[in-house]
Amino acid sequence: MRVIAGTARRLRLKTPEGMDTRPTTDRIKETLFNMLQPYLPGAVFIDLYSGSGGIGIEALSRGARHVYFVENSRNALACIAENLRFTRFTDSATVLKQDVLAALAGIHEKEADVIFMDPPYDCGHERRVLERLKDLPYVTQSTLIVIEASLETDFSYLPLLGFELVKEKRYKTNRHVFCRRS
Repeated sequence: MRVIAGTARRLRLKTPEGMDTRPTTDRIKETLFNMLQPYLPGAVFIDLYSGSGGIGIEALSRGARHVYFVENSRNALACIAENLRFTRFTDSATVLKQDVLAALAGIHEKEADVIFMDPPYDCGHERRVLERLKDLPYVTQSTLIVIEASLETDFSYLPLLGFELVKEKRYKTNRHVFCRRS
């Protein structure tokens, strides 16, 4: 896995050993960031279920001002720390070593520009996180929420939680769902 573009372009990133994380492939990451690029310069970016930190580091490389990495796996946290040191983005990052739902309350920003989440597939985490996000002051109508999910994940509940589907990009095995507060 590598950084696709920006100031850390071409740098290789470490990934945790084992099957606990699913690093986003370079091809899918490139497609995702082509869609996110207009939102990144100077952005506050929140990377939930960070894994190796590749998504948040890509955001920093492409101009995000600050990234919050939220992860509770010890192996993944070690990778995030090492990848931040290697790419020299440590000063632009906050690593929250805790459960995603608990960590959300510890983020104190006026507004988050982009929130990205890549939870374990088909476990219902997406809905629980969105239920929490709908009440947080830094999630505004301008905040773009991007969810990486399986093709089968149901998002029909979005309007019930006060979110609207903005866009969806499907790939062979998964998809990105883009939503905002209504």
